[in-house]
Amino acid sequence: MLAMTVADGKLAPDTVPDPEPGPEEVLIEVAAAGLNRADLAQVAGHYPPPPGAPVWPGLEVSGTIIAAGSDENSGLVGLEVCALLPGGGYAELVTVDAGLILPKPEGVDLIDAAGLPEVAATVYSNLGYLVGQDHPAKRRVLIHGGAGGIGTFAIQFAHKLLGAETWTTARSEWRRQLEGLGADRVIDYRTEDFSAEIRAAGGADAILDVIGAAYLEPNLKALNTDGRLSIIGLQKGAKAEIDLGALLTKRQTVSASTLRSRPLDQRRQIVADVFERVWPLLDRAELETTITTRLPLKEAAEAHRRMAAGGGYGKTVLTVE
Repeated sequence: MLAMTVADGKLAPDTVPDPEPGPEEVLIEVAAAGLNRADLAQVAGHYPPPPGAPVWPGLEVSGTIIAAGSDENSGLVGLEVCALLPGGGYAELVTVDAGLILPKPEGVDLIDAAGLPEVAATVYSNLGYLVGQDHPAKRRVLIHGGAGGIGTFAIQFAHKLLGAETWTTARSEWRRQLEGLGADRVIDYRTEDFSAEIRAAGGADAILDVIGAAYLEPNLKALNTDGRLSIIGLQKGAKAEIDLGALLTKRQTVSASTLRSRPLDQRRQIVADVFERVWPLLDRAELETTITTRLPLKEAAEAHRRMAAGGGYGKTVLTVE
């Protein structure tokens, strides 16, 4: 089969052996693969795949199940699905644990469904603790990188599932689109001080951050007492100092996580929770996929170049012809 493998820090098409599903796995004929910043980090040599995963990138796909590794999962053959992967999505075929697949949502194109599993699981695993939580006043959630794949989904999640007052940082040219997704306030990070602005409005109860070190101090200043900062990216640095005294005084929580390195049972549980909590909204078209770019899999290097350049809106998927 064709796969986009990595050699000397560059993506290139290559022919590799077809995978075979293990006893708890299914085999998917890939329709499309979602593009994520983690893929760029892997190609650059900064985010190696976990043991046992294919060495080429790709954390999410959509497609059709064409085989199962056991009779127990044989009834899944023929279903159109999307799946969360530890790697290997940039290929014509992929095997995945059956507990990491999700049915294609009703009304969502099969190609576009490739951009859902990673963002939905990432957002839920970091903000899902707020679902159904009692709150004496309307909580305020800040989403950094609002125009990206994670950001556009997280804004909708905070607005629709949490009923939160939703703030985001993004370029001002995307203001109209982000307000359409549910953002109550869009702060242009190039010209405005997000921390000062949100503090003046009463502070944030939760922050989802893809930036990392450069935003640690302003994030904690913006975070309310008993608030939680969830760090899921390091676009602007991995090391920063923290004032532990202020953290103690305000009883703040700082968490940091990646998804692909979690134990399989944790990833299965996250996918199950996403199916229960998030998928009904996708089935009813209450959440958008925000897929704005489709490129052929063979043009994965160009897709990476565009993402690295920044400034875009929405999510990119790589189609398998």
